[in-house]
Amino acid sequence: MQTDEICAASGRCPLMLNRRSFLTTVGSLAVATRMGLFDFASSLLAAEAKPERLPVVWTVFIRPKTSDPEVRGERPVISWPGYQYDIKAGQALHTKILKDAAKQLGVKLEVRAEPLDNVHAIDAYVEQVSKKPPDGLFVIAMELFRWNLINHLVQKRGDVPTIVYSPMGSSFTQHLKVARSTPKTFVGATQDIHWPVFGLRMLNTIWRMKNTRICICVGDKTLDKKLNVVGTTLHYIPSKRFPEEFKKVQASDEARALADYYTKNAEKIIEPKKEEILDAAKNYIVCRRLMAAENCQGFSMDCLGPIERGVIQPPCMAFSHLLDEGVVAACEADWNAAISMQLTHYLFDRPGFMQDPAPNTINNSLMGAHCMSATKLDGFDKPTTAPFILRSYHTRTGVALQVLWRIGQKVTIMKFQGPESIILGTGRVVANIPQPPAGCCRTAVEIKLDGVPDSCDTKGFHQLFIYGNLELPFKAYCKLAGIKVVHI
Repeated sequence: MQTDEICAASGRCPLMLNRRSFLTTVGSLAVATRMGLFDFASSLLAAEAKPERLPVVWTVFIRPKTSDPEVRGERPVISWPGYQYDIKAGQALHTKILKDAAKQLGVKLEVRAEPLDNVHAIDAYVEQVSKKPPDGLFVIAMELFRWNLINHLVQKRGDVPTIVYSPMGSSFTQHLKVARSTPKTFVGATQDIHWPVFGLRMLNTIWRMKNTRICICVGDKTLDKKLNVVGTTLHYIPSKRFPEEFKKVQASDEARALADYYTKNAEKIIEPKKEEILDAAKNYIVCRRLMAAENCQGFSMDCLGPIERGVIQPPCMAFSHLLDEGVVAACEADWNAAISMQLTHYLFDRPGFMQDPAPNTINNSLMGAHCMSATKLDGFDKPTTAPFILRSYHTRTGVALQVLWRIGQKVTIMKFQGPESIILGTGRVVANIPQPPAGCCRTAVEIKLDGVPDSCDTKGFHQLFIYGNLELPFKAYCKLAGIKVVHI
């Protein structure tokens, strides 16, 4: 993995608030001035719904107590990782790293300072877990010959998602087999002392997915559907709500500022007229208002039919902007794509590009196109923004972004196939496809896939293209969350 990908996946870089959290916390006008990202302030950010409580993660150390009678000087005799290893200092270091990460992520971390060193202590701890299950369990192995205790704990702890962190020197190959084969358990065996940051992020993400509501504007009914496994709530509202809300939106200073931002920062403007760009900015306000009214953190809608009938203006620019803010915005009421975006946002602080896949049988590659792509492709908190051209929607109405992707960039391809499984693969960007002469959606990217002999065999539709080689951390999360992984 490259440096930026290691940062995102392993937590080796200092944790930063994602862009959406930073805007909400500091105030978007101050951020706009400080970071130079916007020429406007979104007063609607503060209205975003938040969970009622923080996720709770219990942390415990498996190691001998320093009061053991067989000591050499002031340190216990530990055959492996060895006498040179300061076990108290190691526990203090791991505790500090996790506490710092918990503070940044918004996790309530409860650390048991006294280590567990025998079966009776493990059984007593398991009883506590069963009486008041936490949202996640973080087990730290600190000695080679106590894996029988670790295995006993992970097999008895119930359904609580569990991370077992084994720093270098605390395990050999044979020690990991039982824990690795236990459901909803991920074993992180590594020399990287900062990897627990990502481990904690995975536990936090499982909880956040369960406490997320995505507003889906389609049909004629209002109802909630809670998904199995991931636990996300799909909140359906009638499709008429969008045009009704649009009629209430005035050409406010905020809408003009958003339109001005895209007008000034586009590489060029080809089809859209000034009034169309302003209407596209109003769509953003509609999305924000509907999410706030329905207590939701993401948005999707049935857009194709209403656009064709002239009921709404294409929401493509609004969706692109929401994605840049770290908010789910999925086309065509595709909830599988929406929860795929949500997982990518929570786990990696970066957007995914939902696209229509078309195999290129000449190059044996995959071409993906859609009329909305984020520009903050490197991450919500990164200074880089992909260049874009303002175009019409492919019906030559409204406003869409033609975002130009970085040639040679490593990407991950992912999408949920129902809440129980995802398809997953990797590739590399080889081209941005211009329109014309091609006839397709405005942002169009060609990907050379890894390990796919025939691109026609590529699974799924509306898969996400995501910057970075994220295959291994996605697999780690799915193991922890009980989600099946199928190669692309």
